[in-house]
Amino acid sequence: MTTIGFIRHGITDWNIQRIAQGSSDIPLNETGREQARAIAGRLAQEEPWDVIISSDLIRARETAETIAVELGMPIDEIDPRIRELSGGLIEGTTEADRIERWGPDWREQDLQREPLSAGIKRSAEAIQEAMEKYPGKRILMVSHGGLIGLALKNLLPDRFEKIVLNNTSITILENVESKWECTLYNCTKHLPEVVEEQIAGKTK
Repeated sequence: MTTIGFIRHGITDWNIQRIAQGSSDIPLNETGREQARAIAGRLAQEEPWDVIISSDLIRARETAETIAVELGMPIDEIDPRIRELSGGLIEGTTEADRIERWGPDWREQDLQREPLSAGIKRSAEAIQEAMEKYPGKRILMVSHGGLIGLALKNLLPDRFEKIVLNNTSITILENVESKWECTLYNCTKHLPEVVEEQIAGKTK
């Protein structure tokens, strides 16, 4: 059995301000760093992990580095294939900005956003490669809300229709004989309730 734990990065100022981040390299804010320390402390007390793979964007790398230090292990790989979907022209904008610039139908326009199919393809390749490289291991993948959501829908389409992933949530999938099962979804028990309420529903 190979296990993958998907962790969304800690919160950033752009998350709080509801600014589209996409592939923009935005660091964690202090709350995000506290969240990273909280998930790291939780992981250190639970069943051990064997491998850490992180997106190359700094908000994910900071989260992964905090986890790695707490677990006393290295980050095994920095993989750009599990970075967030590029938002194209909408990166750095709020919903109000987008409506002002492109109108209420901005989602229907060509604003150079990365196609969902591209995100599905690269996440699937990264996951498959990790499974082949680390068979039977427990693998942490520190990534982003949108990208993790696409991966989950691709692996378990009947299980996941609408996905909400809070910052530093962990979702665990197990692969047994080429079949996936989700044993934990969007779990943030390591965060204070007030923080959970603050970040629920924020942009990725």
